[in-house]
Amino acid sequence: MIARRALLAAPLLAAASPALAARRVPPAARAYDRFYLPWWKARFYAKQAELRRGPVELLWLGDSITQDWERHGPEAWQDFAPIWERFYGGRHAVNLGFIGDCTSHLLWRVTHGELDFIRPKAAVVLIGANNFGATHWGAADTVQGIDAILASLRARQPQMRVLLLGVLPSIRSPWISEQTALTNRALAARDWSGTPVTYMDVGGLFMRDGRVDAADFLDPMLRPPDPPLHPTAQSQARMAAVIEPTIARMLGDTPRVG
Repeated sequence: MIARRALLAAPLLAAASPALAARRVPPAARAYDRFYLPWWKARFYAKQAELRRGPVELLWLGDSITQDWERHGPEAWQDFAPIWERFYGGRHAVNLGFIGDCTSHLLWRVTHGELDFIRPKAAVVLIGANNFGATHWGAADTVQGIDAILASLRARQPQMRVLLLGVLPSIRSPWISEQTALTNRALAARDWSGTPVTYMDVGGLFMRDGRVDAADFLDPMLRPPDPPLHPTAQSQARMAAVIEPTIARMLGDTPRVG
């Protein structure tokens, strides 16, 4: 259950984006913490300490798919950490992925310290998949949540370039697949020129013959198995290789070889 201890996010959003405040603000675009979960609270404060040790030039902001970058095998399909090191080692990158986070939780984190006392050059944002789970927030609300996150990033770090990734495909339910497609379609239709945001839909990496390929996901290999949602380490490496030229351009350095 989403924590009901939400701080008053509406004034913040009004200051960051008057157009957003003029619309109905759904829960997906309001800031909620998850301090009722001890592990989430501990991770939040641990990441605060990591950020303050600095320097910080690159952020990955998201949910469990982002947190998976910290996984170490032993199986090859869940050995993500070497891939993170290959692409982001030496780049002063910080992993700000939290298992189970929706747009509302990421919004709370970025408005409560994750962007304080640092000046990163770039951030990757990958969020929204959990909106379609237990909370059952649809595409329209999810897009508003992503808008709120982007507005907060811009307000706090105007120099920071943002790579916004589309919600990755999964095999959970027809409704979730529809909402994923609608969200990505709405984001792709935007004119991002003149903004610090680059939008990229990498969902095609997980498709074969027009269908989502379950073999690209680690969940079916878990015991007990889960529906395909989280990319394997190999699939995430392909994703990192595809977005690498954009990240290198944002950081002003040389692209890493996948």
